[in-house]
Amino acid sequence: MCLEIEFYSYTAFCYLVTIMGLMVPWSLTLAVVDGYSVFVRYLPPQARVTAIIVAGDWVLSFLALAASCSTASVADVLLKVGVPYCSAKLCSRYRLSAAMAFLSWFLSLVSALFNLWLLPSL
Repeated sequence: MCLEIEFYSYTAFCYLVTIMGLMVPWSLTLAVVDGYSVFVRYLPPQARVTAIIVAGDWVLSFLALAASCSTASVADVLLKVGVPYCSAKLCSRYRLSAAMAFLSWFLSLVSALFNLWLLPSL
């Protein structure tokens, strides 16, 4: 989606790219920390760090939901308006990016719920 020049003229698409640009490093950092704790087999449980992770997951989850909903609605409107604003190929790419954003939101929500369930045990 970032490769198309036309996406800069729609705020919802810029918002989606920004939120996913925040979500990717966050998720990669959590994956590295989880991988480290699995291979080293010792990572002392810290309630403060887990609370920060839970808060970050919840914030990014809600931002991803907002971004995916706005992208889906704008892509649907552009598809109904017709060719002058968005070609069929371009609009289908926007719809695919909205679907992937919904998938990303769902997985982020699952992670946030799991971390919230883990927090009281520390």
